[in-house]
Amino acid sequence: MPNIRRDLDPGASPLDYYGYELRRRREDAGLTLGQLGDCIFCTGSLVGQIECAKKVPTRDFSERADAALGTEGFFSGLVGLVLRSQLPHWFQAYAEMEARAAYISTYQCQLVYGLLQTEEYARAVLATGRPDKLDDLVAARMERQRILTREHPPLSLVVLDEGVLHRPVGGLGVMRGQLLRLLDLCGERWLRIQVLPFDVGEHASLAGPFNVLRFDSDPDLVYTEDLISGHMTASPEAVREASLRYASLQAAALSAEDSAALIKRVLEERYGQHPATDQRPVA
Repeated sequence: MPNIRRDLDPGASPLDYYGYELRRRREDAGLTLGQLGDCIFCTGSLVGQIECAKKVPTRDFSERADAALGTEGFFSGLVGLVLRSQLPHWFQAYAEMEARAAYISTYQCQLVYGLLQTEEYARAVLATGRPDKLDDLVAARMERQRILTREHPPLSLVVLDEGVLHRPVGGLGVMRGQLLRLLDLCGERWLRIQVLPFDVGEHASLAGPFNVLRFDSDPDLVYTEDLISGHMTASPEAVREASLRYASLQAAALSAEDSAALIKRVLEERYGQHPATDQRPVA
């Protein structure tokens, strides 16, 4: 195996710190790259690439490394920070606030909200930017979704423009999976999905999508994006305006029950899929 060792500055980035600690703890355990790879069912080359910060670790790799090295969840805890660091720099602050939010309300007119995307849908969306490290971006987006598996996930209110259901992101198969995912999520008590139908016409957010985050102790935030980057503000005026617009969108949208029925109809008629008859209730 080629010599891929290089010195790392553990303070340079979360990825460098992860690699530095992985090497240190592996060497303390008296294991070669190949031996650790055998323990966690991967190649020694992959271990070496992660130690050199040339490869981003996955959560599965981190959990296996903890088990093999007896590090009591150290790498499993660190990998979330590593994956978030792979997000665009302008998005990282929002992702941190999103993870702390007690309440999220979002209006999306182009795409399914990132927290609700399937891996295949997310890959198709992220690939449009032709990134150098698509796998890392997809892993980072999936990592964001871990806040939904907490014991107390944020209360999430989602309004989707009907066009989101019809736009075949990734192709028919990907959309089938994505709409089935939305239907499955409709049964969660912490989530309410409403669809804004085409026949509403003009509405309160023709200017585009936005998110409102609320916290137990911090000021509310409004988040928007333009072509280049994202913007957060805690301005009371902006939060008040966004809240009013969101209330208007909710009032114009279909009920949660009618929205689920529309998603089912689009799934069947546009993507050729009949939801299972034994699927759990969506109300």
